[in-house]
Amino acid sequence: MSNTQFQASLKSNFLLWVTSLLCLISSHSHAEWNADWPNRQKISVNATGIAQPVLQPSVVVRLHSGNFDFTSVNVDGSDLRFIAQDDKTELKFYVEKFDAVNELAVIWVQLPKIDAADKEAHFWIYSGNENVPSTSNSQAVVNANTVAVFHFSEKSLFQDSSATELEAGGEITSQKAGLLGEAAVFAGKPFVIPVNPALKHTAGTGYTWSAWIKPASLPQTAVLYSQNESVSLRIDDQKLSLTVGTSNIAGGDIKAATWQHVSFTLEGGRASIFVDGVQVGTGEAPGVDAETDVKIGEGFTGELDELEIANVARSADFIKLLVSSQGVDSTLLKIAEGEGGEAEEEGEPNYLGILIDSLTLDAEIVIGILAVMFAISVWVMWTKAMLVSRTDKDNKRFLTRFQKSNANDLLELDKGGKYPHSNLFKLYQAGLREIKKRQHEGEKLSLSGASMDAIKAAIDADLVRETQRQNAGMVLLTIAISGGPFLGLLGTVVGVMITFAAIAAAGDVNVNAIAPGIAAALLATVAGLAVAIPALFGYNYLASRIKNITIAMQIFVDEFVTRSAELFGKE
Repeated sequence: MSNTQFQASLKSNFLLWVTSLLCLISSHSHAEWNADWPNRQKISVNATGIAQPVLQPSVVVRLHSGNFDFTSVNVDGSDLRFIAQDDKTELKFYVEKFDAVNELAVIWVQLPKIDAADKEAHFWIYSGNENVPSTSNSQAVVNANTVAVFHFSEKSLFQDSSATELEAGGEITSQKAGLLGEAAVFAGKPFVIPVNPALKHTAGTGYTWSAWIKPASLPQTAVLYSQNESVSLRIDDQKLSLTVGTSNIAGGDIKAATWQHVSFTLEGGRASIFVDGVQVGTGEAPGVDAETDVKIGEGFTGELDELEIANVARSADFIKLLVSSQGVDSTLLKIAEGEGGEAEEEGEPNYLGILIDSLTLDAEIVIGILAVMFAISVWVMWTKAMLVSRTDKDNKRFLTRFQKSNANDLLELDKGGKYPHSNLFKLYQAGLREIKKRQHEGEKLSLSGASMDAIKAAIDADLVRETQRQNAGMVLLTIAISGGPFLGLLGTVVGVMITFAAIAAAGDVNVNAIAPGIAAALLATVAGLAVAIPALFGYNYLASRIKNITIAMQIFVDEFVTRSAELFGKE
């Protein structure tokens, strides 16, 4: 091989190596699932307290103005996609509620597995592709062993969301402000699910029933669940009791006007009751067969949400996961701030950014007015501070010369010195001007008492003008001090009213939806105080300096008039 051929081969291999390296770097740099979705956020999973892995759970993702930018997504949420931890596999999901106007959404996402041992467990939410249809599917997110799921949404109050597609009936109504979107309101009449092979319970097989309940008042006597009178779950006064054949298991206190997760399981001759994911009662239960209508909420007054029936006995960890995912104070999921950048997600949340993004229009207007007031206050304080500082400096220089003067040069102090900011010098000039009017050429200066009074009156007039000049603009500080907090309070009150009105209209009362709006409303009060407090300190400081300058002018006037009368007054 010639030297030229060797160099060409070496160059070719080098270029091939560099190209491969760049491709490898590029593949790692652009590991996102799909570049057509520009917005990406990481959702961390905190499975603390779950002892055993749970397979194919459906978890609730709550989106609100505090954790999601609704301006970056289609108005109906059709471009939302959920991707697994590998950032490649699409996850099945169902959008139960998406309100872009009030910035609230409730979405069910089915995960492959939740395992407490995986401390870095997470998945991704993508948005921002306006040209794609929705892939939301209510049946796709339902666990394979779940035979009935009722979300009680207003448009499908009696419709089962599972593959069984049950059609129920009863005298219930919809409550917009439910636990997860809408909820069912019971007034003593039962919700009835007609007999269906999928709901058949055979002795020896597993069975799970669960729901969120919110009793309107207690005590009350109600049947939360019954099938063929052989299996029933009741509320007796304030306690739960489960009847299976001839056995009765009691346990668990129920609270009024509070959302609580209630469930029971049957398996292998044993029954258990759970409240908020905690087992509160268990005991032996005979095997029973049941294939009749299922009645829910007979005699019950209150609200009920997320009714689920499964043909297996769910594990305690599965039930605990339901509570931690669906509850008002859910701690299972945490949506990271930002648009998918790892550095952003791992840092501290930008709380100020969350507050600013959550501001209502009235709060923005109030804060804008307060910002203008703050700028004016700073300008007044700065200009006044400069004025009094220069005035004090020139006053001291002129006063030193004045006090050293005698009869020969008392009327010559306007020569040989410049005191542009001294108001004492201006008062001296006013007095000198009046004296010169009364001095005739060739005659000795002699001032009568009336002349001295006229001279003092002229100096006093200039003193008033100088005092007004010193105090000019100070009223703007008093306006900021007294008006700033009230404007801020107005913004907070109106912001809180709008937040609660939006929550009531949207039907979502979880703390994650309320907190950003309330916190943002309080930002108006903070802004009002931020305007008033510096203005208060600045006003008190400047007022004391101006008061000292005014006193110095009054003393100077008396001293100048007295010395002039002594030196040039008629005897």
